[in-house]
Amino acid sequence: MDMDFAIFRQAADNVNDERNVRARFYDKAVKTDKTTANGLPIFKNVTYVEIRLKDNNTEVFNQPASEEKIKRFPREYGMYQAAKQQAKSGTPLNQFAFLTAAEIATCGNRGIFTVEALAELSAEKVRDLGLENEHHLAELFMQAAKSVDAVAVFARKEEEYINKIEKLKYENNKLKQIIENKNKSKTLSKRKGGKYENNS
Repeated sequence: MDMDFAIFRQAADNVNDERNVRARFYDKAVKTDKTTANGLPIFKNVTYVEIRLKDNNTEVFNQPASEEKIKRFPREYGMYQAAKQQAKSGTPLNQFAFLTAAEIATCGNRGIFTVEALAELSAEKVRDLGLENEHHLAELFMQAAKSVDAVAVFARKEEEYINKIEKLKYENNKLKQIIENKNKSKTLSKRKGGKYENNS
C-alpha cells in the first residue's frame, strides 16, 4: 500500500539520518506507448527504487530511480549494479533452492548475488563475511553441476562413438556386399570358361 506521498517524502527525505530508511533498487518492466506490428504492447526495463521506513511494512515509496535517489543511496545502487553484473555470468542465489531467504539476504548484504561468486570466495573472505555455511552449500552445488556436466559430456561422446560404430558397420556391410558380388562374378566367369573348354 502506497503511503501519502507528501507525508512519506517529509520523513524519507531526512537525509541527515538514513538509519531509519531502507532503499532497494530493482528493474521493472514498464509498458510503453509503442506496439508491435501485430498490435501487441512493447515493454522496457526501468530502474525503480523502493524506499521503506524502518519497522513499517505497509507504507512504501516506489518510483523510477532519479539521479537524486541514486546519489542519496550510493551503496544500495552499487549493490543493485553488482547484482546485475554478476547475474550476467552466474546463477542468481534466489534460484539456489538450498539457501533460505535469510541466507540469500545475508549474501546480498555482503555483495554476493550468484552461486558462482559465493563458491569462488577465498577461505579468508568467507570467514570475514561470516558465510561459512552458505559458501559450503555453494561449493557442493558447483561440484554437483560439474558432475552433471561431466555426465553430459560422457553421454555426448558415447553417442558419437555409437554413431561412428554404426557408420563403420554400414560401410563394412557395404564392402562385404561388393566383395561377395565380385566373388560371384569370378565364380560365374570360371564356370562359364570351364563349360566352354569342355564343349570344345
